[in-house]
Amino acid sequence: MEDASGSASLPGGPDAKKRRVCYFYEPSIGDYYYGQGHPMKPHRIRMAHNLIVHYSLHRRMEVNRPYPAGPDDIRRFHSDDYVEFLASVTPETLHDHTHSRHLKRFNVGEDCPVFDGLFPFCQASAGGSIGAAVKLNRGDADIALNWAGGLHHAKKSEASGFCYVNDIVLGILELLKVHRRVLYVDIDIHHGDGVEEAFFTTDRVMTVSFHKFGDYFPGTGHLKDIGAGPGKYYAMNVPLNDGMDDESFRGLFRPIIHKVMEVYQPDVVVLQCGADSLSGDRLGCFNLSVKGHADCLRFLRSFNVPLMVLGGGGYTIRNVARCWCYETAVAVGVEPENKLPYNEYYEYFGPDYTLHVEPSNMENQNSSKDLEKMRDVEPVDVSGATITFKLFHISSIRWAILLDQLAQN
Repeated sequence: MEDASGSASLPGGPDAKKRRVCYFYEPSIGDYYYGQGHPMKPHRIRMAHNLIVHYSLHRRMEVNRPYPAGPDDIRRFHSDDYVEFLASVTPETLHDHTHSRHLKRFNVGEDCPVFDGLFPFCQASAGGSIGAAVKLNRGDADIALNWAGGLHHAKKSEASGFCYVNDIVLGILELLKVHRRVLYVDIDIHHGDGVEEAFFTTDRVMTVSFHKFGDYFPGTGHLKDIGAGPGKYYAMNVPLNDGMDDESFRGLFRPIIHKVMEVYQPDVVVLQCGADSLSGDRLGCFNLSVKGHADCLRFLRSFNVPLMVLGGGGYTIRNVARCWCYETAVAVGVEPENKLPYNEYYEYFGPDYTLHVEPSNMENQNSSKDLEKMRDVEPVDVSGATITFKLFHISSIRWAILLDQLAQN
């Protein structure tokens, strides 16, 4: 059944249940500019928003302008001197004595340049994720979206990978005020290193990252990285090769996340939807379609657990806009028409002018044989109950320990 916007309601089943969705968007976000030739373009968020409006998806959500995160909000994770630097540095003061001595220390330069409005940009991104967390904490929404968020590489005292302030960590810290356990899932092609590092030693946040591994930024996310101290077994990494397609990705994502949800039983889930894992991304090397990427959100939505959905990477901006528009539709429970409505950025989407794009014919270097080898199928006896599961790279011993720990908590 279609409505006037050309969006069809989803059929029956768990996905069809109506969710209260809130959406955070800062109208000025598309004005920020990292500089000529830089692959990170905040304009893609404005393009996504434009599609969302022209598909009338905004009418199905509560739309909020984020309150800018203040320096004190950002200091909940980031160090005082780093926040002071970000708040005061400008392209004009970059090379004065006060700031120039900190550039290398804070990793500010080529990948993470100082541009006009750098701190307000960070405040808008972080404000959206903190605001989304507050909505979920209050029970005012079931799903909260912030496409300007998802900047997962930023560290406590260091910019990294085009990210300055880690809005995800700040959002999760807000969620932890109310929720006992938070699950963080990352489908950006790059490892979610900043978030994993922030929560590496706690069992209150479990991080699961699906990413390209090997000679690829940031070079972390080995399957042996599983957390430390009280957080041991609460970090999970799924390292992948080039050419990952929809079928292979779904065959890993769904069983892994199903088992994680069953065992960890999070009170709330945070999903980072970096769109650089899409086929044809300027910096990526996976081969996911928009629908294959969105299947991750669709699957997590089906558990009916409070869900925060964030942006992230994505450097072929027309496809980023397509992806985040479609994922907004998945969040609100409609299937939008493939033919794009006319919009301000219509020429970006030629020659087909469709919401979906076909994957390429690139080789999937994640062979079914290799993927099958990395799965582990064994019955585990825990407290007299036999539990059988099939999981990518996860040893039975590890899950037995985790199940035991959770049972005692």
